[in-house]
Amino acid sequence: MRILIIGGGGREHVIAAGIKSSKHNPSIYAVMAKKNPGIAVLCEDFLLEKETDVEKVIGYAKSRNIDIAFVGPEAPLAAGISDALWEAGISVIGPKKTCAIIEFDKAWTRNFMKKYGIEGCPTYKIFTEEGPAHAFIEKLGDVAVKPSGLTGGKGVKVMGDQLPDIEAAKTYTSMLLEKGSVVIEERLIGEEFTLQALVDGKSLVFFPAVQDHKRAYEGDLGPNTGGMGSYTDAEEILPFMLSEDLDKAKQIMKSTVKALYEETKTEYMGILYGQFILTSSGPKVVEFNARFGDPEAMNIIPIIETDFVEIMLAVVKGTLGKLPVKFSRKATVCKYAVPAGYPDNPEKDSEVIVEDLGEALVYYASVYEKGGKIYTTGSRAVAIVGCAETIDAAEKIAQNALENIRGNLFFRKDIGTAALIQKRIDHMKELRS
Repeated sequence: MRILIIGGGGREHVIAAGIKSSKHNPSIYAVMAKKNPGIAVLCEDFLLEKETDVEKVIGYAKSRNIDIAFVGPEAPLAAGISDALWEAGISVIGPKKTCAIIEFDKAWTRNFMKKYGIEGCPTYKIFTEEGPAHAFIEKLGDVAVKPSGLTGGKGVKVMGDQLPDIEAAKTYTSMLLEKGSVVIEERLIGEEFTLQALVDGKSLVFFPAVQDHKRAYEGDLGPNTGGMGSYTDAEEILPFMLSEDLDKAKQIMKSTVKALYEETKTEYMGILYGQFILTSSGPKVVEFNARFGDPEAMNIIPIIETDFVEIMLAVVKGTLGKLPVKFSRKATVCKYAVPAGYPDNPEKDSEVIVEDLGEALVYYASVYEKGGKIYTTGSRAVAIVGCAETIDAAEKIAQNALENIRGNLFFRKDIGTAALIQKRIDHMKELRS
C-alpha cells in the first residue's frame, strides 16, 4: 500500500502518524510546501511543492504509483485536487470540489442549508453592496460578519468580541466587500464545539466532540488564530453538553451529507467537520469544513483504536457502515506553542528545541528544518498532546511537556484546566436556565 499525504502542517503530521501505525505497514509519501521534519521522517520520499499545484501533485502521485491519497488542508480541495486524483485512478480521502464548496463558499453553504431545511441555520443575508449590508446590520443589531471565501480560520469577526459596536461591524463589512461577497448573520450566544465525521458517501462515523480555543491569549482574549489548542473528554460529549445536544448535531451532519448528494449528485467522501455553537435552543451551525480541523485532528487521531489504513479503505470503497470504528476512552488536551508576537507580528526563523516531553505526543506544524535544526515560519509551531483518563491529567501531561520546549514561543496555559472548563459549564447552565 502506497499512500500520499497532501499538506505539511500539524494536522498532516498526526495523519501521517496514524497511517504509520497501521499493521499493513504502508509506504508513505508527501507533498508539502515546506519540509515538515515530523512528516519527513515518516516518509519514503516527499516533494516540496505548493499543495495547490494540481498538475505537479498528480505527476508526483503517478510517478510513485500511489494507491490512495489523504488531503489534509482546504486549499487543495478548493483547487480540485480530489477530482484530478480520481481521474488519475487514485482513490482519495477528501471530497470533490462540488462537495468541498461547503467549506470554501460560506454564502453557498448558507443558501444550501436554507434550501434543504437543514436545522441549525441562523438568520442571515448575503451582500455585495455596502448600503443594504449596513441596513441589515442595523436591523439585526448584534451580528457576525463573514467573508464568503477561505480565510484560514481568521476572517470571521463577531460583535462583542472583535467588533466593539455596530459602526465597527459596518467598517469591517465595507472592507470585506472590496474583495467579494459578505455573509452577515445573527450573533449566536453559547459555547462552541466541533464534531468531525468520516464519510463514505452515505455512512458517517463520528469522532468525540472537541472544543477548540481560537483566541490568542488566556481567558479567551486577543485576536483570533487558527486555534491555540483543544480538548476532548473520555466520553463522546464535552462537560458542558447534554447527550441530546450531540444527537442533534449528528442529525444535522447526516442531513447535510444527504442533501449534498441531492444538490450535487456527487457522493461526499472524506472528512466532514461541523463547527457548532451550543445555544439555549440547542446546537446551531457556525460553519462546515471539508477536512479535519487543526488542532482538533490531534485530539482524535491518537485515540483511534481501529486500523487507520482500514478506515481509509472503507471510506473510498463505500463500506464504512460495515467497519466498527473504535476509540480509546481517554481524554485529550492539545496545546500549541506559537512564535512570540503571533498572530499579528510573529517572530520568524527562530530556533525551536523539542526534547524531554515525557508521556506527551508532539506534532510539528509551521516549522522548517535546516542544518538539522528546527525553525519557526511565523505561524503555529508545535502541537503538544496529552492523553489520559481525565481532562485534568491530560492537561498536566501537555503542560509539563510545553515547559520543556525551548525557543522564543508562547502558549495558553489555561486550555484544559478545571477553571476554564467550569467557566464553560457555568455559562451553559446560565443560558439554559
